[in-house]
Amino acid sequence: MNQEEELELRALDYMRRRHFLRQCATGMGMMALGSMLGSCETQTSSQEEALTKLTHLLPKAKRVIYIHKAGSPSQLELFDYKPELVKWHGKDCPAELLKGKTFAFIRGVPKMLGPQGHFAQFGQSGAWVSDYLPYFQSVVDEVCFLKAMHTDQFNHAPAQLLMQTGSARLGRPGMGAWAVYGLGSENANLPGFIVLTSGNKYPEGGKSIWGSGFLPSIYQGVHCRSTGEPVLYVENPKDVSRETRRSTIDAINEINQREFEEYQDPEILTRISQYEMAFKMQAAVPDVMDIRDEPDYIHQLYGTTIGKPSFANNCLLARKLAENGVRFIQLYDWGWDTHGSNASEALEIGLRTKCKETDQGMSALLFDLKQRGLLDETLVVWSGEFGRTPMQENRDNKPAPFMGRDHHPDAFTIWMAGAGVKKGFTYGATDEIGYSGVEGKTHIHDLQATILHILGLDHEKLTYPFQGRSFRLTDVAGKVITPILA
Repeated sequence: MNQEEELELRALDYMRRRHFLRQCATGMGMMALGSMLGSCETQTSSQEEALTKLTHLLPKAKRVIYIHKAGSPSQLELFDYKPELVKWHGKDCPAELLKGKTFAFIRGVPKMLGPQGHFAQFGQSGAWVSDYLPYFQSVVDEVCFLKAMHTDQFNHAPAQLLMQTGSARLGRPGMGAWAVYGLGSENANLPGFIVLTSGNKYPEGGKSIWGSGFLPSIYQGVHCRSTGEPVLYVENPKDVSRETRRSTIDAINEINQREFEEYQDPEILTRISQYEMAFKMQAAVPDVMDIRDEPDYIHQLYGTTIGKPSFANNCLLARKLAENGVRFIQLYDWGWDTHGSNASEALEIGLRTKCKETDQGMSALLFDLKQRGLLDETLVVWSGEFGRTPMQENRDNKPAPFMGRDHHPDAFTIWMAGAGVKKGFTYGATDEIGYSGVEGKTHIHDLQATILHILGLDHEKLTYPFQGRSFRLTDVAGKVITPILA
C-alpha cells in the first residue's frame, strides 16, 4: 500500500459510522447508559406526566402481579360449572369429541368425568365458584373471569413459554421483560421485574419464561427467594465494607465503559447497569423482602409462615413489592398437574390440597391491595397454561387409579382483577360440558395484548429489532379484549 492509498483509507475511516460511535461518542455511550439507568429512577410527578405522554395509550395500571399456577388447575373443578357434565359422568366419551383430536395422554375411548367440587353462586355478581376455594368466594365481585380462553399447545413447557413469552419456542423475552422495556421501573433501587416461586420446583418451561430473550439482559426477571438471602450472593463477603464495594464497582465500570467505547456492544452497558443495580439492591432488598415486620393481623389474613417458603408468603411479598414500585411481579406456584396417576395428582386429593395451600393467600392479596388503595392501580392476573378435559384420563387406554383430567388447550378459565378491568364480570362461555368455547373466545395473544394495553402500551407498536425484523410479545397476532375493559 502506498502513502496515497493509506491516506485515502484513513479519510474513509473517519467517515464510517463505527468510527464515529467508537472514537467520538463517549458522551453517546453515557447517554445510552443514562437511558438504561434512567428506566430505574424514581418518578417525580412531572416525570410521571412525561411517562404518560411517552406511552402509546393512557395507562390504567402502574404494575402487574401475575399468578401462574404451573401444571394448570382444572377449570371444571374451580370456576366453570357444568351440571350437564354430572349427567355424563361414567359414560363413554362421544366419538365426535375424539375425532381428529390429539391428546397428551388419553388413548382409545375415555369415560366422561363429572365435576368433583360442589358449586354455588357468590357475591352480587353471582359468580360460580366451587368449595375448593372458600376464601376466594368472598372476593369474586372484584374479579373479571375469561371463561373461553384457548391456546395452541398441550404440553407444559411449550404452553408456559407461549403464555409468558408469546412463543412456544425458546429465546423470546418474558412478558415482564417487555413491560419493563416499554415502561421502565418506578424504583431506582429495585429491579423492574421480580419473580417469586413456590411449590418446591420450577415450572417446566424453566427460567426462560422470565428471561429477557433478545432484549438487553437488564430487562430479565430477577428471581428472589422468600427465605434466607432474597438474592443469592447479594450480600458483601465478610470484612468487605460498603465503601470498598462501591470503589470496586466504580473501577469495574470504568473498565467496562472503556470497553464499550471500543466495541460498542450494548450488553456492556447492561453489565454496567447490573453492577449498579446489585449495589443498590444490597440496601433495598433485605427490607422489602422481610415479612417479619408485618403486624399479626396481616399474617393471619394471608396465612403466612415466617421462615418457611410458601405461596402465602409470596403473596404478601408481592404486595410489598407493589408498594415499592416494582413494575411486574410474577408468582409461579408448581404442582397443579392433575392426571390422576397418584394421590398428589388426584382431583379429589391433590387439587384440594393445592387449593388449600393457595386460596387464602391469593384472596388476601386482593383484599389487602384494595384496602390500601393499590388495587385501583395494579392489575392482578391468575392463570395456568391450558385447561383440563371433561373426560377422565386413561393413560395407555387404562383407567387412572384416581380422578384426573388430561391437558386441554381448547377451553380454560383465567381471571383478572384490579386496574383497567370490569369488576364482577364474566366474559366468554364454553359448551354444556366445558369442551370448547362457544362465545367470547380469547387466545393467549389476546390476553397479552390486553395486559399491555392496560399498562398503556400498544402491543403492535412495542417492538424490538432482531435478526432482520421487528419482534413483539404477541408475534403477528393478538387483539385487545375490549369488552372486559373498565
